[in-house]
Amino acid sequence: MLHYEFMQIAFLAAFLVAMVCGPVGWFLVLRGQTFASHALSHVGFAGATGALLLGLSPLTGMAGGTLAGGLLMGLAGERIAGRDVVIGLVLSLALGLGALFLHFFTHAAGASAALLFGDIFGVSWSVLTWLAALSMLSLAVLGFLSRPLLFATLQPELAEARGVNLRVMGILFLMLVAITTAECAQVTGILLVFTLMVAPAAAVLRLGLPPFAGLLCSALLAVTEAWAGLVLSWYTNAPVSFWIALMGGVFFVTAEAVMRVVRRA
Repeated sequence: MLHYEFMQIAFLAAFLVAMVCGPVGWFLVLRGQTFASHALSHVGFAGATGALLLGLSPLTGMAGGTLAGGLLMGLAGERIAGRDVVIGLVLSLALGLGALFLHFFTHAAGASAALLFGDIFGVSWSVLTWLAALSMLSLAVLGFLSRPLLFATLQPELAEARGVNLRVMGILFLMLVAITTAECAQVTGILLVFTLMVAPAAAVLRLGLPPFAGLLCSALLAVTEAWAGLVLSWYTNAPVSFWIALMGGVFFVTAEAVMRVVRRA
């Protein structure tokens, strides 16, 4: 399997993406903002298809679209929280724009399938370089934000009293989520971003681990799911995103079962 160059690139890409998705997803679930990755992925779809239409890299368009969406969501703050109708309309509009852009793109069928469900086997060395740069940047930003972000998440009133700017912290975090979402879509596709961004983190959080251990385990579990998905896809010819989604559900159910046993004991 690893004798093929495209598989080597796929494993490297999966590692680079998953090691960021796990920790960022941990904060995302802890803050109750899981809708953000889903919303940003739809906005990124419009950006990616627009980039294709202009002859640019889909990753460039997706990163730009998700960054703009993350910034706007951060500026809106709590005003958009819980407004399902508004969020639904924005997601529908983003998908509609993506469909419009694909309508004018000559290779719409293949491009749309790759964007919606991922095409990790089609990642090139140039895209891998961009993923490496974005991953390193994301981890550096997360390392810088982690302590005040955790403080602002668990005790927002006390954090604000201690000088933490909750609005700025929320904006910076959502922009980090935007970049991570754009990366994750390269592996799972836009429709299945939850499988790598949310599922591993949700399973780890069910175990009640302390923050550092939780962040580390989220990263390890996300990498495990991504690599196992590649291996299973190789031997079964089923999509990688299917296996990642299946394992995400299995690990979450397992974590829930383990905690129920522990509580009864």
